[in-house]
Amino acid sequence: MNKIIHRDWQRKMMIQDNKIDVYKQQVGEVGASLVSSGMKVGLGSGSTAAWVVRALGRRWQEENLRFIGVPTSVETAQLAESFGIKLSTLGETPELDLDIDGADEVTYQDFHLIKGLGGALLREKIVRYASKQFIVVVDERKMVDRLGDHTPVPVEVAPFGWQVTAKHLEKIGASIEIRMKKGSSDFFITDGQNMILDCQFGQISDPCGLSKEINAIVGVMENGLFTYCTDEVLIAGQKGIQHLKK
Repeated sequence: MNKIIHRDWQRKMMIQDNKIDVYKQQVGEVGASLVSSGMKVGLGSGSTAAWVVRALGRRWQEENLRFIGVPTSVETAQLAESFGIKLSTLGETPELDLDIDGADEVTYQDFHLIKGLGGALLREKIVRYASKQFIVVVDERKMVDRLGDHTPVPVEVAPFGWQVTAKHLEKIGASIEIRMKKGSSDFFITDGQNMILDCQFGQISDPCGLSKEINAIVGVMENGLFTYCTDEVLIAGQKGIQHLKK
């Protein structure tokens, strides 16, 4: 009986995962449809943003869509290059028309975000602030009333003296877990050669204030709270695609 129950649970989980993958693909394709030839576009990181890049890659090859992409991570750059998409850097292309990226949590009100579970939060934030418009693509599980509902705040820190930085984060209420490489005892290292401390603060009533507190700590490079910076949110779920604007 226990084996039957276990198999049934596995089957349900597989069905749920497949649904989420479909949602991510759907919202990624809608996000990619917002890009026009001649645009300069920030290319986000993470599983949902990857579907945006794949859809853009298909349009690049099949529709002759031509734009300049600025990737937020090495992984995104490699995916975009596999389709032949022309890439640039912020040094060469300092102002972007549009940035499309995913998120780990999004509030219904104000569109505040937690980002960085994929480890690219610093570059993602830099690219966002180089862009005239920022569009977030998510599945419906990511929508919350308050940040911190089920996701820690990733904080990118310098490896030198990270223990001191962690102590100061604890003083402002963080419960910290050091990000490790999957299946390894080594620290996770970002593309910028920094560490990530995943900080649980519980539900966050003042994300702007908390973000300032975190960034005031010496050794912090950036944190995963993105506040008052999102123009539109595309949400995929059981009701299809919802397009929310400020």
